[in-house]
Amino acid sequence: MALPIKQQAAIWGGIIAVFLALLWFLGDVILPFLTGGAIAYFLDPLADRLEKWGLGRAAATTVISLVALLVVVAGIFVIVPLLVAQATALIQSAPQIFSELQAFLTQQFPSLMDDGSPLRQSLVSVDQTIQARGGELLNTALTSAINVVNAIVFMVVVPVVAFYMLLDWDRMVARIDELLPRDHRPVIRQIAADVDRTLAGFVRGQGTVCLILGTFYAIALMVVGLQFGLVVGLIAGLLTFIPYVGALVGGLLSIGLALFQFWGDWWSIAAIAIIFQVGQMLEGNVLTPKLVGSSVGLHPVWLIFALSAFGAVFGFVGLLVAVPVAAVIGVLVRFAITRYQASLLYRGLEPPQDD
Repeated sequence: MALPIKQQAAIWGGIIAVFLALLWFLGDVILPFLTGGAIAYFLDPLADRLEKWGLGRAAATTVISLVALLVVVAGIFVIVPLLVAQATALIQSAPQIFSELQAFLTQQFPSLMDDGSPLRQSLVSVDQTIQARGGELLNTALTSAINVVNAIVFMVVVPVVAFYMLLDWDRMVARIDELLPRDHRPVIRQIAADVDRTLAGFVRGQGTVCLILGTFYAIALMVVGLQFGLVVGLIAGLLTFIPYVGALVGGLLSIGLALFQFWGDWWSIAAIAIIFQVGQMLEGNVLTPKLVGSSVGLHPVWLIFALSAFGAVFGFVGLLVAVPVAAVIGVLVRFAITRYQASLLYRGLEPPQDD
């Protein structure tokens, strides 16, 4: 006999409260385990495919780990130094860029750039803020990143956790399935399958889209000769996680920088605009339909809200769990709506009448 609904609600409410309390009090402690789990979840389909090709689970996990290690080492020695150098140069060049923008606007639109005009005062204020706080902002960001996710976590704990979770992923899932309440096992399995389908389509798919587009934007912008192409490409790739935002922000930022760097060389400026047009075409017509799908179920507004809310409350750990939690809530809401539409509360006691 199943437990009364009130007791079930109390139990599940307690589980949710414990989860939120762990995020609040042990955020930095559980961060490497959440990160390792996310990596293992992301790579599990690849391990399953290698198993179908004849490798054992241990061999497949070892191959994936070695390839990932080579990629990380290459990134540390090749990409990271260049990225830091370009980010530093961008911050140092920002005051000059704003000064040139101010001079250009003064020449082209003198009425808008009078000494007392709001636009001129805003530009001067932004210029002073960048000069005073730009270097401090970069230093603070780097210091905060080191404090939150230090070198030991990334170099030791996260890879170890990811390796063992990837190795035992199927056994862990099977063990959890055995512990499900018998009365609710079919419903929980259905909800879990919907959540997995949503996460697989969005996190794995959209994450791969971000990686491909970020690499494309960075390489293409650097080939064209944009001074800060790697930074802009990285920003555009990361923001692609939120549909349309990456291309919009990256395009505006790169074209704005190109106007100062290539002023008069309209072909170079047009080439940068074409790069983002090609990126949008690839994303909309090839990458997103193939890797993400059309019915993932995470609306961009809901995603932005989840990232903002969990990031504000739980910090970096909140950002890490925001998408999975948003997916779970979305699936639960759709399940609740389906049950409501099948209930007497929605259908009523009277048979439907034709209009």
